Amino acid sequence: MGVVVPVARPGRPALPGYGGARGRIPARGPPGGRRAGRPRRGAPVRSAPPGGPHGARRAARLRERPCRGEAEPRGPAGPPPAAMDELRRSYSRLCRERGAEPQEAVLQRLQRLPRGRLDLAAHSLTADSCGALGALLQSPSPSPCTELVLSDCMLSEEGAVLLFQGLCANTAVQVLDLKGNNLRAAGTEALGKLLRQNQSIQSLTLEWNSLGTHEEAFAIFCGGLAANSALRQLDLRNNQISHRGAEELALALKGNTTLQQLDLRWNNVGLLGGRALMNCLPGNRALQRLDLAGNNIPGDILRAVGQAMDHNQDRHTAFQENQARTHTLSKEVQHLQEEKSRQYLSLMETIDQQREEMAKSSRAAAAHVGQLQEALSERQSLINALKAKLQMAEAALALSEQKAQDLGERLVTAEQERQSLSQRQEKAHRQEQQEAAERESKLLRDLSTANEKNLKLRNQVDEWERKVKSQQEQLFMTRQELTSTSAELKMRAIQAEERLDMEKRRARQSLEDLEKLHAKEVEHMTRHLEESERAMQERVQRAEALRLSLEEELSRAKAAVLSERSQAEEELVKARSQARLEEQQNLAHMGEKMRLLVQARDEAQSTCLQQKQTVSELQARAGQLSLQVEGQRRRLEELQQELNNKDQEKVAEVSRVRVELQEQMGRLQADLVAQEVLREKVTALERQLKVISGEHRAALLDRESENASLREKLRLKEAEILRIREEEAQRASFLQNAVLAYVQGSPLRALSTPK
Repeated sequence: MGVVVPVARPGRPALPGYGGARGRIPARGPPGGRRAGRPRRGAPVRSAPPGGPHGARRAARLRERPCRGEAEPRGPAGPPPAAMDELRRSYSRLCRERGAEPQEAVLQRLQRLPRGRLDLAAHSLTADSCGALGALLQSPSPSPCTELVLSDCMLSEEGAVLLFQGLCANTAVQVLDLKGNNLRAAGTEALGKLLRQNQSIQSLTLEWNSLGTHEEAFAIFCGGLAANSALRQLDLRNNQISHRGAEELALALKGNTTLQQLDLRWNNVGLLGGRALMNCLPGNRALQRLDLAGNNIPGDILRAVGQAMDHNQDRHTAFQENQARTHTLSKEVQHLQEEKSRQYLSLMETIDQQREEMAKSSRAAAAHVGQLQEALSERQSLINALKAKLQMAEAALALSEQKAQDLGERLVTAEQERQSLSQRQEKAHRQEQQEAAERESKLLRDLSTANEKNLKLRNQVDEWERKVKSQQEQLFMTRQELTSTSAELKMRAIQAEERLDMEKRRARQSLEDLEKLHAKEVEHMTRHLEESERAMQERVQRAEALRLSLEEELSRAKAAVLSERSQAEEELVKARSQARLEEQQNLAHMGEKMRLLVQARDEAQSTCLQQKQTVSELQARAGQLSLQVEGQRRRLEELQQELNNKDQEKVAEVSRVRVELQEQMGRLQADLVAQEVLREKVTALERQLKVISGEHRAALLDRESENASLREKLRLKEAEILRIREEEAQRASFLQNAVLAYVQGSPLRALSTPK
């Protein structure tokens, strides 16, 4: 019996949930917004290449098709009108018993069931109508309905439960379509009970429902699926099934031995659910097709699932071919046995006829014994000859019976040899399948370990990136400290200049000496500041160059290890550009301050020139102020002492800044050493990745070679089976020819020919 596969209608509106309103149908779409890259509904996800096991399956399907001259078997055109009228009356009676009026749409559909199909798609069914339909399908009388279509009927939870309770005891419905009915917890539990009790439904379509939203109800549904032994096809597309639901389905598939097609496209299975389904496939030999597109499952798991499905399909085709061959051999043996029995019966009939003739002749001879006393002596010799012929016929009959027994024993031995050969082939095939399953599990474990190593490497790279960011922050803090120290030094220089100006105003007569000293001090300070600024800028540039080189090396390592970090690198580049802009702004601000200092110096020089002019004017009054000069000299000595103290303080501050800069340089060198160590670790990890990828490729090549060897062994087994079949056919033909030759050349046939 073939499985009816429902074809998806492209362009249907989506029904992820009704939201409590019956008349409103929201737009349907895949979960998570996976609209882009979605395959056409009803189209297969994988395409099998020509040749190989797929070619064998195609040949098997071609052998199963009827010949051009034969008429394909057709199903019944539909039940008789009397049965349909009885169905309508029963439905109306059941609705009235429930206190509701029968729906006209259901009555119209019950008026005629083409090929046993009851199509109620897109008709809104009430709970009472669903209860009446369930009671109608639950009736003990044979139901003419073999296919029930209830897609987009907006079934309520109560109506769905009543309908499924009625279907539990039904034995006629083989195809059930419940697409787009938004079944929830109660409906899912009722479906689980239906699958556990019903043993006639072979195709179940549950597309566009919400079975996966309630995990406990979905677990009950999976338990019913595990206990079911009749379902061949199950469609669970767009049911919001999570990885936990996929794990429950995997447990159900381990217990189910009849399900052949399972469609889980456009759900939320994910990586964990895909692994659970992949791990359950080695224990399931019946499942031949499993569609997992649109579930965020990695490609390696999808390929492993596809390979498992190919193995199951190959196993199924081989089993069908073996069944067909055993059926043909049994038919040939049965035909030979029938021919043998017919020949034996014909021999027995000829012997019986001869015996009857002899009995008649003996009775005629006994009746005419008085009249043929004289002829008895003359024909005594003839009677003796007839007795001799009778003995020869009996001997020939015994010989034929002995030959028939010998032929029967040969047939029994041939049958025993054939059974032993088939058992040996089955054992060898099972051993090969177990070895292939073990190799596949080993390769899957190797792949999982490689993936874990890749994750560890990515975590290490992320830690290195965080360390680099912390180093960049430290560099930024050092720059800020440098700018603050330079600003403090400049402020102190400005204060010193202001004090010097005050002292110049007080001691105008000794301005020349003070101006020279002040100019020297200012030049010394400006020179020292310029040298310190140049040194700091050079160090900053060196640190920036080192940072840029480190960033380039890190970017190369990141690009070699993970190309997926491109967006993060762009953000880092933006942050770096912002930092550079801020540095440029700080440098511009420092240049502006230097320009202001130069202007102040120029103004001081102009004031000095003006003071020189005043000094030339006041030289005439110098004699009068000689007494004041001595006091000013004392003041100058005090100022010189203060300047010396300030110089000592400046030297101490400069030495402290140098020590801090040396410590920072030592830290930077230590960071550089750590970064070199990290770079060496990155290279070592890259080498490990290369080694792991090489081992993976070698493992894949070994697996391909093993698959090729398995295919070659399968081809040799098929050739051996064909040879054995040809030998059996030759033996049967030889046996038939021998029996025919024996029957045609037997003396009994020669005796029966005159009659």
